[in-house]
Amino acid sequence: MTTRSASADRPASVDSSEAPLRQARNSAALWTATGRSRGHEVVGRRGFVAVDGGERAGLRVLIQEPDLDPDELAELSELVRRATGPVNAEDPFSSTDLGHLGMRSWQMPVMLRPPGPVGEPAMEVIKARRPEDLQAAERIVIEGFELTGFEPYRPGELFPSALIEQPGVDVFVALHDGVAAGAGVSVVADGVGSHYWVGTSPAFRSRGVGRAVMLGSLAHLTDLPVTLTASKLGRPLYESLGYTVAAPSTWWASAQ
Repeated sequence: MTTRSASADRPASVDSSEAPLRQARNSAALWTATGRSRGHEVVGRRGFVAVDGGERAGLRVLIQEPDLDPDELAELSELVRRATGPVNAEDPFSSTDLGHLGMRSWQMPVMLRPPGPVGEPAMEVIKARRPEDLQAAERIVIEGFELTGFEPYRPGELFPSALIEQPGVDVFVALHDGVAAGAGVSVVADGVGSHYWVGTSPAFRSRGVGRAVMLGSLAHLTDLPVTLTASKLGRPLYESLGYTVAAPSTWWASAQ
């Protein structure tokens, strides 16, 4: 994974046709960093990356190419079949059918924002560096995304301290009157940024916290193209920040 300072040849812009590949690579960078920081098994192939977190964290699969060969699909299928926890797979190319594994699917758009300035957030947004800040972000994400596999809560399981030591990975916390109210993760890899786990504590919803998290995390990405995968609820916010839809991404999940 490449940090901004180390990327001398980072692209000034990314065409929308490139967005699925850029999103695929960035997601792989995040989950490889996450897997390594948690001590989980990471399987890297030409066509996919898989991170096996066992019963609680589950198996995460990141499709990396639109044309998995038969051996890659067979290996991926075997990883899914023997997974002991929930399985989630992300395919920004919408080209790999995992229906034969009994998984359900849905689509969300890959969105792209060109380099450009952003406004100031309406509340303080900090990078998580202290254990208490990282744990606050962790709790917000677990609660906001209903990650029941991480309950009962174990500090450092979702966001271990080693995660923010990985090159290019930052965790942000938005403070509403000094109280942790929102969180998100940004990743820079190969000259492109992306956002993950942008969430708001239920107690602070509809107060502009999500926007603050995005603005705070975009502040250090203004000279880079940035991608993300948007939920239906999040899309209007991202569009207001200059993101446009580039391509549909297909997501797959096990029945667990």
